Parts: sequence; C-alpha cells; structure tokens
Amino acid sequence: MPALEWIGYLSTVGVYGDHGGAWVDETSACRPVSKRSVMRVAAEQEWLKLGRAIGKPVAILRLSGIYGPGRNALANLEDGTARRLVKPGQVFNRIHCDDIAGALWLLAENNLGGIFNVTDDEPAPPQDVVAYAAGLMGIEPPPEIPFETAQLSPMARSFYGENKRVENQAIKAAGYRFRFPNYRVALERMWAEGNWRDGEPRSPMRG
Repeated sequence: MPALEWIGYLSTVGVYGDHGGAWVDETSACRPVSKRSVMRVAAEQEWLKLGRAIGKPVAILRLSGIYGPGRNALANLEDGTARRLVKPGQVFNRIHCDDIAGALWLLAENNLGGIFNVTDDEPAPPQDVVAYAAGLMGIEPPPEIPFETAQLSPMARSFYGENKRVENQAIKAAGYRFRFPNYRVALERMWAEGNWRDGEPRSPMRG
C-alpha cells in the first residue's frame, strides 16, 4: 500500500479491565478480564508494531459503550426492552456514534498517532440513563432490579464485572470537541429531533 499515510484501529476501553470505579487514562495499566478484551490488547500491540516498522502513524481509539439512533434508552423504552439494573457503585462509560466519527476524522485528517480514549465526559450508572430517557418521554421508568437477582446473559453479566471511569483528555488535547459530552445532551437532542429510532425524523412515540 504505497499510498498509505495513516492507520486507525478501533479498540475498546475494555482493555483496562476492572479498576473498582477509579479513573483511568491512556497510561493506566491494561488488565483485560474477558477473552475479547485480551485479544484487543494483542491487536493494539500488533498495529503499533506495524506502524513503527513502516514509519506510519497509528491511532488506537479505545471506544466506550456505543449508542446513537436505534441504539439508546429512548428506543429501548419504546420497544419495552429497557431495564433498570442496579449494582451499587457501578458506572458505565458511553460514546455517541457521531463523536466516534468526529474523532476518527480529526486524527486521520491530521495524521495523528497514539492511544486515545474516545468516551464522553460523564461515566454514569446505567439506571440513571434509563430514568432520564423516561423523563423526556413523559413516562414512568421501569422498576429498579437488583443486579443479584437479574436474569442476564453471560456476556451482559461480564460487562458488570468491570467498573471504571475513563478519562478523555488525550483526544481533547488533540483538538477534538465532543458534540455530545454526556448522555443527557444526546438524549435531549434525539428526542427533540425525533430521530432516536433510526436517524430519521419522526413524531414522538410513532410506531
């Protein structure tokens, strides 16, 4: 690939593993728990190694939980699939798909390499996100379910085995400004524009 100028690899904040709810940044130790995150760490290292070998910048984008039109608490509430699972002290990190695209574009356009956490400013308990979405829709949120009694798939349960708050200062230092710095801004925008389902404007609660 003689025209190759830049390499970007979309990884996951899952490479950090569990840090007991503490803040982590790009210099924090990777302690992956799941097999898929172990494989991500190995893939990151291989891409960085390739970049050094060919003298090209490699950007590793560690993404948090992705949401956007069609994949969000508003859509889940409309479908009747939203649940409020409560595990004391548990938070998750999130990123809107538009901010993933924006961060990619910034790094690619400027041929910037390095490791970047691509996550918004506000790690939050998952039940709070569902409750906020229900408030926007003017409906009662689903009841809280204790994590210990919840029926979950092994993969879903594995996500609750990791608890950390992920910093995003590196991507900001590179010049990126988030369109959706927290879940409230994003949910408010999607609800106001009526595009929480598929990106296309629609009337609220239309089937």
